[in-house]
Order: sequence, then C-alpha cells, then structure tokens
Amino acid sequence: MSAPPRRLLPLLCITQVVSWGTLYYSLPAVAADIVSDTGWSLVSVMGAFSAGLVLSAVVGIAAGRLLDRFGGRVVMLTGSLLALIGVLLLATASSFAGFVVAWLVIGIAQAGILYQPAFTLIGLHYQAARDRPLLILTLVAGLASTIYVPIASLLAGELGWRDTYLVLGAALALITIPLHALLPNIVTRPVPSIQPAGRSRIIFTFPFLGLAAGLALLAFAMFGVTLNLIPLLAERGINATTAAILLAAVGAGQVIGRIIFTILNRWMPARWRATGVGVAAVVVLGALALIPGPVGLLAAVAAVSGAVRGALTLVQATAVADRWGLQRLGALNGALAAPVTAASALAPVSGVAIAAGLGSFPMAVVLLAGVAALGTLFITLALAGHRPKSCESPLMPEEKGGRISASALHRDAPIAGECIEPGLPRHCGAT
Repeated sequence: MSAPPRRLLPLLCITQVVSWGTLYYSLPAVAADIVSDTGWSLVSVMGAFSAGLVLSAVVGIAAGRLLDRFGGRVVMLTGSLLALIGVLLLATASSFAGFVVAWLVIGIAQAGILYQPAFTLIGLHYQAARDRPLLILTLVAGLASTIYVPIASLLAGELGWRDTYLVLGAALALITIPLHALLPNIVTRPVPSIQPAGRSRIIFTFPFLGLAAGLALLAFAMFGVTLNLIPLLAERGINATTAAILLAAVGAGQVIGRIIFTILNRWMPARWRATGVGVAAVVVLGALALIPGPVGLLAAVAAVSGAVRGALTLVQATAVADRWGLQRLGALNGALAAPVTAASALAPVSGVAIAAGLGSFPMAVVLLAGVAALGTLFITLALAGHRPKSCESPLMPEEKGGRISASALHRDAPIAGECIEPGLPRHCGAT
C-alpha cells in the first residue's frame, strides 16, 4: 500500500472542527438567546435540533452509498454547500416552521460532512494503518466544543443569535468548501470474483444487525446519562457550577478513552475491544446511579464515563472495516451509523422522560445501565466466532474525470485474495 495523500488528515481535521462547531455545538451555546428572542420553548428549540439529527441518521445511509459511487470529495463538498444553505435559513427563520426546516436541511448536510464520511475516507486511504489517523481526527474534532461554545456564546451576546449564525455560516463556507474541494477522490467498486454469495445483503445478517443494535443501545444509554449529568447531580444536592465542572470532566475523559482504545488495538481482537467498551459502560453507569458522593469520586466516575463514550466513537469508526473489510465501506458505515446517530439524538430528551416516569434521575440511570447491558449482549453475540482479518478486502478502482482513483493512491494494490498488510502471508483465507 502506498502512502495516503499527506493533505488528507489535516484537511479533515480542520473541516471536522468547523463543521461540528457550527452545525452541532453552537446551538447549546445560543439556545437561551433563541428562546428569549422568539418566545419558542427550549424543548421546541432542542426538538428541532434533534429532528435534524434523526434525519441525518436516515440520510447517512444514502450518503454512504454516494460516497462509494462518487467519492468523498463530491459528497463532502455537497455537504458543505447544503450546510451553508441550512445555516442561512436558520439565521433568517421568521417562524418556528422555518426554524425546523432549517435544521432539517442542516441534518441532511451533517450526513455528508461529519464523522461518517470522514471515517470512511480514513479507512479507504489508510487501510490497515487507520488507527492512528482515526485517533488524531477524533481528538482534534473533540476540540470543536472547546472552541465554538465560547465563541458562539460571545457572539450571541454581542450580535444576537441570528447574526451569530451568519458569521458562523460565512466561516464554514470560507473554510470547508475550498478544503473539501481539495480532498482526494477515491471511487471504488467491489471485485465480483471475491464477493461471497449474499455480500450485498450484509446489512440484513445478524452480525451486522446485532452490531448496529448493540451500538445504538450503548449510545442511547451513554448519551442519555452524560448529557443529563447536571440534573442527575442536582438531585444529589450538587450546585450548578460544580456540576458543570463535572460535565467538563466527561469531555476530558473522551480524550483519554480514545487514546486507550487505540493502544488496545495493537494487541486485543476487535470483538473483545467492543465487548470491553460495553462492559465498561454498564459498570460506569451503575456507579453513576449508586454513588452519591463525594464530589471527587463523582468527578472520577464522570471522567470514566467520558472515556467510555470516547472509546465508543472509535468502536463505531472501526467496526465495519475490522469485521467486513473495505468493500462498500461507505454504504456499510452509513447503515451502521444510522441507528447509532438516531439513538444519540433521541437520548437526551428520552433520559428526561424516563426520569420523570420513574420519579428520579438515579432510577433512570439504573434503567439505562440495563439498556447498556442489553447492547453489550447484542455486540458480543454479533461478533461471536469472528476471527480478525489477516488482510483488508481488496478494492477494484474506477477512474472518472479528474478524480484520483484507487490505483493512483495504491499503486501496489492487491489482486483478488492477496493480502495488503506487510509481513502477512500473500494470500488470505476466508474470514
């Protein structure tokens, strides 16, 4: 395998920070200003945001297929253009219906420019060496909240929320549109001679459905608790300032979790890494439900919960390539991400509803720990009997127009059944 283009990782790091900051983290920073200016309820404002995320999950399936067919440059550049349109609609929305439409357009854009297409590009270009660039990408993208929340809050205080989104939208356009236009564009199609029967129906097999269901349940449980950490702590008598500090510990923990997960990649099989993250989720949620204090101990548990959430992101990023190789990576990544993204979008409001129904947030966390346990069981069963691949699935390139084909990126690309990882046998057995 020849070296991936040097520009790929820096370009994706920059555009992920800007895209996540503008299309995701800016809203919590200006939500109170929107409520104050428009009179819409906070629940309605966040509901419109969640609707966009759910639509992003659905559209992500098609976006993955389009990425396989047309390449990452086309998909991510189109996503940037749609994001600009969505942000402009958001800034000029004169009614709540217009506000919802804006977030739906943004949701479509998110499917084309956030993590899933970026993960797919990393997998296609770096192949067996993808772990380190995935770690770097998620660590840098994790800075989006640190950068954009205070910036959006400051701008909203000075300019108002509408002009804030105009400024953020202009920055997004000036940065992501030209940078996405510079992305290398690999277009691939499967090699028919090595496709096992029913390969096109992978997403309807139990291993894939079980993995998707398990990851979705884990995401639902983790986001349902960590994004409601402040009201959970408030029920234990912890003031808002201290609770906010503990919530920040969740963010710091994500960095640690991603580093640990990447280190474990070197010697732990994929199925055990995924199961281990699930078990850790159950344990840490149980601790949050049962430990009333002191604050120092709760801070440590909050950091561990962040580590689990950070590792879960990398489980999702690597699961398809680890289990099924690089064939149809965009389509399979999109299909896997759809239920996970939808679950993450619905988790915060669902956590509040569960707490209201059970009478307390600690009881809700106990229930969500059970949800995480069920998700872990699904993942364990889905990956049972899976042996680590001794090589990546080879790709058959297509070259269209001015795009960079797989053959241009990988001059020594393997023939059907030939291994691409150095130091391994020349031919692969079935996995």
